[in-house]
Amino acid sequence: MLLKNTTASLTQKLYRADQVKHLELEAAESVGLSKFELMQRAGKAVFENCLSLMPNSETYLVLVGVGNNAGDGYITALNAVNAGKRVILCAVDPTREVQGDVLRAQQAWLNTGGSIEAFDPRMLQRCDLVIDALLGIGIVGIIRNEFADVIDAINTSGKPVLSVDIPSGLDADTGESLGRCIQADVTVTFIGTKLGLTTGAGKQSCGRLIVEDLGIGHAFAEIARSDATALDFKHFKGLAPRPVHSHKGTYGRLLCVGGNSGMSGAIRLSAEAALRTGTGLVKAFVHTDSIVQVCSGRPELMVISDGLDEALEWATCIVIGPGLGRNEWSHDVFEKVLAYVQKTPKPIVIDADALNLMASTGSFVTLPDCVFTPHAGEAARLVNVSVEEIENNRFNFARQCAERYNVTCILKGAGTIIDNQSHSWVCRHGNPGMATAGMGDVLAGVIGSLMAQDIDKQLACQYAVSLHAKAGDIVAEMFGQRGLLASDLFDTLRTLINE
Repeated sequence: MLLKNTTASLTQKLYRADQVKHLELEAAESVGLSKFELMQRAGKAVFENCLSLMPNSETYLVLVGVGNNAGDGYITALNAVNAGKRVILCAVDPTREVQGDVLRAQQAWLNTGGSIEAFDPRMLQRCDLVIDALLGIGIVGIIRNEFADVIDAINTSGKPVLSVDIPSGLDADTGESLGRCIQADVTVTFIGTKLGLTTGAGKQSCGRLIVEDLGIGHAFAEIARSDATALDFKHFKGLAPRPVHSHKGTYGRLLCVGGNSGMSGAIRLSAEAALRTGTGLVKAFVHTDSIVQVCSGRPELMVISDGLDEALEWATCIVIGPGLGRNEWSHDVFEKVLAYVQKTPKPIVIDADALNLMASTGSFVTLPDCVFTPHAGEAARLVNVSVEEIENNRFNFARQCAERYNVTCILKGAGTIIDNQSHSWVCRHGNPGMATAGMGDVLAGVIGSLMAQDIDKQLACQYAVSLHAKAGDIVAEMFGQRGLLASDLFDTLRTLINE
């Protein structure tokens, strides 16, 4: 049995932008800090990260807007100048007035002899590092052309970029680009991690994500409810040692259903992934034409093409979808499995073409122990929207899918999201090398394996997603992302699950 996922730390909790915007001052005041003192801490934290991550940068180009992010930018510039760095500070509109603490920070910069210049793309040739403090979390709607032009110049400059709190032009809640978005190498975010930094295009745009709580993280967490959590493999305590007197029947019986004619590879990957992550017995129900291909080289698998009713009775958990296809055979198999689990509830993972069949039939059955594992295209079909809409608001549509079908939804992609209708978890691991055929089939097998071993569904989903993505990162680090195969994960999955 899986011991547990440890209590979420401050860096694991995720927040909406409005929570940070409306509650950060209350949290600061509770520990005796003013808004300006918070701004000073933010600017200092940004500069310290510049020194730590890019120590050889001597000339900083700091770009500011007019909001609180600009105040952080001014304080960053002050810290850099005081440390002997050369700073070019510029704004899209240097004549535009600022107010409050931003004005105070601006005046402190000017009092040191600093100046505010209008942005000129040629400035990028003179700097070693760009500090992006243009637009913060409060931006709504498509950004104005003058900001878009600056962002384009930065993104094509080839200079390293550190974004303050959030890459300018990114929606802090969804991770959607609001017309244009800075592609940062590093993002130093404050108080709490914003949802949009963790998944989809937002994960790409923020680069390396660093969280600085500015000394008010605990106070903020006490007043701000977090409905989402970042998953990190290191926070799982793993599986308990196996009892000496256990046997293969102790660790579950998983039935993998799929492998239509000419599509044997997917179900083979799922079934072998289940074996490699500890299921005692794995049986694959496949099309007659696929029996030899699935059996070949893996004699530990039981492979059948008839007797589906008996196989369903035998199983403690079911995975359906990998290589299932969408023809008469697949429709018949899908309907039989669905009818069975409605009458005899068992844990079931519905993946790949089984999801497409679910969407095409418009079925809204209630399966109490069910996990959906769609990628963006499958999710789009399930909730009848475009793929672009899914990717622009991944948290929202993971929740919609979970609620519409009364399931736990695992929306795969950069920053895979798990949603159980009341809480979301997003995976920190994974890399572009995993965008290859069969990776989802392996994940389905790992989820089914853990559920077959009687691990709680929610914990099984969290652990499986983290385990799978971490294995992909380890293999990619060893051999590179290009050419990474789904089956390359098997040895590493086995190693990690035994840690």
